[in-house]
Amino acid sequence: MTSHAQPEPSAAAAGGASAPAGRYAPWIPIRSLSSRHRDRILAHLLALSEADRYRRFGYAASDEQIARYVDGLDFDRDEVFGVHNRKLDLIALAHLAYPRADSPLPDAAEFGGSVAAHARGRGYGARLFEHAVLHARNRGLDTLFIHALSENTAMLRIARKAGAQVERAGSESEAYLKLPADTLASKVEQWVGDGAAELDYRLKQQAHLVDALIDAIGDVRAHLGKSHSPTAED
Repeated sequence: MTSHAQPEPSAAAAGGASAPAGRYAPWIPIRSLSSRHRDRILAHLLALSEADRYRRFGYAASDEQIARYVDGLDFDRDEVFGVHNRKLDLIALAHLAYPRADSPLPDAAEFGGSVAAHARGRGYGARLFEHAVLHARNRGLDTLFIHALSENTAMLRIARKAGAQVERAGSESEAYLKLPADTLASKVEQWVGDGAAELDYRLKQQAHLVDALIDAIGDVRAHLGKSHSPTAED
């Protein structure tokens, strides 16, 4: 996250995530995204309210600034993943930014996420954070950190519940979570989870196509019904 004086969002600003709810699904399909998904990522971020944009980027980012942030996403270096609903809308998004060559924290990744307003309270923010933890440790990194506004209590609560140390400096806070070393079990967990999420998306995609086909058939039938209805001249 950047401070408000800076004109551009950081690689992985934190904010707009949902707090863990008391009851939510034990498994949520989180799918990895690529450069071909920029339009969906942009649509998700542009739909955030001004307050959510402020929490996500550290200031109320404009549409143009968000567009530049999305255009600048480096999918070769970082990981971006999200949650889709039945209509294939992107309702939760996370950016896991891996360290650059000149990073002061060469073994640390930065996490940032956002959840659509209508999808909060279902634990998506916490699940995205857990997903990021798994991927970062399997990359051999030892720390995951969040740079957030201190008022972003939902995001900081997620980090604290995971065991992160939170350091507050006025209006901004940083959370640092030490990661365990990767194991065969953690790698298998990631492989199985990623595969299951991809399968879930394909099933939703097929269901979406079937629904569209049914709607099209209904429209054709309605049109034919009107064209064959008796007129006054008949």
